[in-house]
Parts: sequence; C-alpha cells; structure tokens
Amino acid sequence: MNYLSHIYLSGQDEDIIIGNFLGDYVKGHLSKLEKSPYNKRVLTGIALHRQIDSYTDAHPTVRKSTERLKSKYHKFSGIIVDMYYDHILAKNFHQFSDIPLTQFSQQFYELLARRSDDIPAALDRMVVSMTTRDWLSNYATLEGLSWALRGIASRLKFVSGIENATDDLVADYHRFEEDFMAFFPEVQAHSVRFLEQPSF
Repeated sequence: MNYLSHIYLSGQDEDIIIGNFLGDYVKGHLSKLEKSPYNKRVLTGIALHRQIDSYTDAHPTVRKSTERLKSKYHKFSGIIVDMYYDHILAKNFHQFSDIPLTQFSQQFYELLARRSDDIPAALDRMVVSMTTRDWLSNYATLEGLSWALRGIASRLKFVSGIENATDDLVADYHRFEEDFMAFFPEVQAHSVRFLEQPSF
C-alpha cells in the first residue's frame, strides 16, 4: 500500500491520518515514543500504518501479484505492486468513497498544511511536491503512475528498472485489478478492527 491507500484506510480522524502518513518515517517501537511530541492518536496512526504494511506483505493475493513481477524486478516487486494498487484505487475511487478523488486529495493537502508542525522538516520538499503536483489524484492515470515510478527509481540506491513497470501493468491489467478488488475489502476490514482495539 502506498500513500493514497494508507490515507484512505485511516478513516476520518485527523490524528490517525497524520500518524499513518508518518508511518514510514518514524522509527522505533511505539512504546518508546510515548515521550515524543506525538499524541496517542497519532501514535495509533503510526501503528495502523505498520499493521497495514505487515498485513499486506503477508496476504496471499498480494503475493500473487508480486510473483508476476519477481523474475523481472526481484526485491522491488513489492514496491511496484504498492504503486499498482494505489493506481487502481485512484482509478476506481468512486466505488470506495462518496466524495471525488480530487476533493479527497485536497482535503488531505489542507490537513498537511494545518498540521505542518507535526511533519518532520526532512519531509518538507516531499510534501511540497505532493501538494503542488497533486500526487494522489494523478495516481489515477497511467501517466501519473509512470511519473511516480520514475521518481521512486531515481531515489533508489540500486538500478531497479521500475520506471518501466507501467508497461507490465498494462500487459496484465485485468489480473492486477482483480487481485486488488479481492484484497482491498479485506485490508479495509483489518484496519477497522485494529482501530477498534489498537495495541502497540
């Protein structure tokens, strides 16, 4: 799961959304972060992010998606599938939300602006790029997906080839979309259960 999926799975609580957004950037066991500047709900959002990632990585349907790419992209297959799934969610957002993707995206960018004090300075450039280029809405197009994959490839320390992975999605689109549609309701249910009784 990438940014759009994580934000969507956070629900309506702004603290949970901020925590989930920060999930990849806050390290260490959460029990040791109780003296951090983050409140309990933000920490719950960080925990939710980790729950979503571990659930996704272990899910047999997601593994079926990654296996299609393993021979070509090896350890980078999971990153690519995360991006594919965000693209498919964005393209079909009307099936999952009562508000349009563009409105959902703008609401999130406005939240980032309101909660800028909670965002580490190291993420400032990324947040500016995300909001000015409208990453979340652009995931809905193959062109937007290609742009995002090129950006990720440029930041990796190793040659991955993932900048070309949009071609692999197009070649097998219906199977990746079927995988996503089977998997996403299950990760939605898992996220709801976790938020009802969070533990970390």
